[in-house]
Amino acid sequence: MDSIERNDPLRALVVNHGENGPVRFADVEEPEPSAGEALVEIRHIGLNFGELKYAAQWPEGAIHGHDASGVVVRAAADGSGPPVGARVALGMAPYAWAQRVAVGPAWLGVVPDNVALTEAAALGIAGVTALRVLRTRALLAREVLITGASGGVGHFAVQLAALAGARVTALVGSPARSAGLTELGADDVVTDLSTVDTRFDLVLDTVGGPTLVDTWNLLAEGGAVHLVGISSGQEAAFPAGSLFGFGAPRTIATFGDTSPPHQELTDLLRLLAAGTLSAPIGRRGEWTEVNDAANDLFARRIHGKIVLDVS
Repeated sequence: MDSIERNDPLRALVVNHGENGPVRFADVEEPEPSAGEALVEIRHIGLNFGELKYAAQWPEGAIHGHDASGVVVRAAADGSGPPVGARVALGMAPYAWAQRVAVGPAWLGVVPDNVALTEAAALGIAGVTALRVLRTRALLAREVLITGASGGVGHFAVQLAALAGARVTALVGSPARSAGLTELGADDVVTDLSTVDTRFDLVLDTVGGPTLVDTWNLLAEGGAVHLVGISSGQEAAFPAGSLFGFGAPRTIATFGDTSPPHQELTDLLRLLAAGTLSAPIGRRGEWTEVNDAANDLFARRIHGKIVLDVS
């Protein structure tokens, strides 16, 4: 039996193209799951920079958001996916920021008993992105640079790279944003790449702009930069000749893998359950605070993830 009465209006956060925030509340239609979809009652949502900063790229009034956690209140009719009562994390799922969501098992991970649903809501895009990039090459005893390391992707990337045996350098925007990164596994935390003389085998760049150019200049032969974000909002201008070189080729790879993340969510949840990964939450509150939380995210006032409770 669903824990929310059916005669209650279904509330959701939808895309808002006006001036009062990237999202607004609206009453929406009750989802009708297909045979291969479960109905999930959402308990928490996880916010990401991109989906809020660039909300205008989604249709006005569309249910927004991709990351959440909750409980299955109706299992998929075809028998796929988790049973009624299962605690689940939604990652990269469409239309996730509503009180109830119809979602296929490919976008779900079952949350272990010793993992809080709040932590599970923080995984999604940030955790899966970090894991997918870091799995592109063996990292044992390699030099890895994480830019924007105090953000959601950065917090997970620092931990996962360290778990894989890399020597991790974390770049942050100011000394105040370095808090906790050493404890998460960073060997060095820096605010200025001009002070760094390490040559990196892999760079996970969430910043873009001039920082991307700087990371390219620190790349070892055969190394790769994976560009997963452009939080700086600035252009990247490479000086003439800087993209030419001898030796093993260096590469810049864009990253936009939005394929279903079931396996990655499952792997991340296992690491959380084992205590070898944490989901740092920099702000927790009610989903009615979503636009204030978005402003904090845009202003770089948040370390880690934002998780809001659905009421």
